[in-house]
Amino acid sequence: MEYQATKAILAGICTEDGSVSEIEKSLDELERLLETAGGVCFAKLIQNKERPDPRTLIGSGKVRELAELCHGNGVELVVFDEELSPSQIRNLEDEIGEDVRVIDRSILILDIFALHAVSREGKLQVELAQLKYTAPRLTGHGKDMSRLGGGIGTRGPGESKLESDRRHMKHRIVALEEELRALDKNRQTMRAARDRSGIPKVAIVGYTNAGKSTLLNRLTDAGILAEDKLFATLDPTTRKFELPTGESLLLTDTVGFIRKLPHHLIKAFKSTLDEAVYADVLMIVIDVSDPEYRAQLDVTESLLEELGAAGKPTLYVFNKCDLGAAELPAVGAPAEHDLTVFVSAYTGQGIELLTEKLQEILHAGKYTVTFRIPNGEAGALNLLYREATVEDVDYGAEVISVTAVVDKKVHGMLKKYDPDWVEHTED
Repeated sequence: MEYQATKAILAGICTEDGSVSEIEKSLDELERLLETAGGVCFAKLIQNKERPDPRTLIGSGKVRELAELCHGNGVELVVFDEELSPSQIRNLEDEIGEDVRVIDRSILILDIFALHAVSREGKLQVELAQLKYTAPRLTGHGKDMSRLGGGIGTRGPGESKLESDRRHMKHRIVALEEELRALDKNRQTMRAARDRSGIPKVAIVGYTNAGKSTLLNRLTDAGILAEDKLFATLDPTTRKFELPTGESLLLTDTVGFIRKLPHHLIKAFKSTLDEAVYADVLMIVIDVSDPEYRAQLDVTESLLEELGAAGKPTLYVFNKCDLGAAELPAVGAPAEHDLTVFVSAYTGQGIELLTEKLQEILHAGKYTVTFRIPNGEAGALNLLYREATVEDVDYGAEVISVTAVVDKKVHGMLKKYDPDWVEHTED
């Protein structure tokens, strides 16, 4: 069943510590979320108010204006840019009347997640988040809850499921959390296997619709869905990528970030977002064609810090250069171990330079050493294959000559096999 062209009004509030221009930008983004969910924006409404009204957020006068707009124009849905309490949703629906549904930004995002979740884990995460967040906010529908029958803000478990499971909802939440813990344990086992492989892990992160999936497809022919929509990718995808030097690394595409991403959603998708936490390198993708790209980068870096993933070696990838940004940003990387590159994942422009920059980050702090390992101690060669990049091996009558790219830790473990080790320790 398709839920298309639901006519909606978007509503926001500008308080004394906000600005109308920021609210307008946020509502523009909310409109894109609505379109992704299959709706169409009829109008945007901003209330200037010193502080939010505890009953309806925007006050009784503005609610009457909102009701008139809805009733006179066949509007079925009102989406608020701010998070609403269950009582606010109930009061708003009572005062607007005529079967107009009221949801907030979080419910809309959850609805899009429900549309785009593909894996078992993704679907379970969405259902759990919806049960914890949406269920109490559906109390405002009362005995008429069944009248909704579907639409934006009702996908996923759906109201009929919520109604039938109301008495057992806590049991359902416990069951979902238990299953997700088991899946998370499997994910941790997979991460441990990747760690043992010694292959560097690179997480592709960034604002939603910045082009992360397109970039992964360009680099690895991953064949994952890449659409010009918000949150087109929800489930993480990992692919192996080979650098020009022959070294391998693991690239993982992750769910996009967005401003006003509620904390409970971050918590719900923690196991997915942890791909960034456990990565060796971050590749932050920025849509340079978007006028809001700087603010979006701030949101991305703030959320990475909240996740505990900040401070890693980072490659800043300014994407969509083919769309003609007003001017390419003169962005200096924030730290010495960070780099910047401009690309078009769609056309392939700059991809070769991107791989060079990735290689540069991975080799930072490493150097090439030729070790001379006695034949009777070949276990050291196994360690090099596991922990370093072996470039050349020459098996002699008494010793094995091995040229490898190593970091300080590996070199320290094998320095007795390096004829020039004193020189390295002085560096």
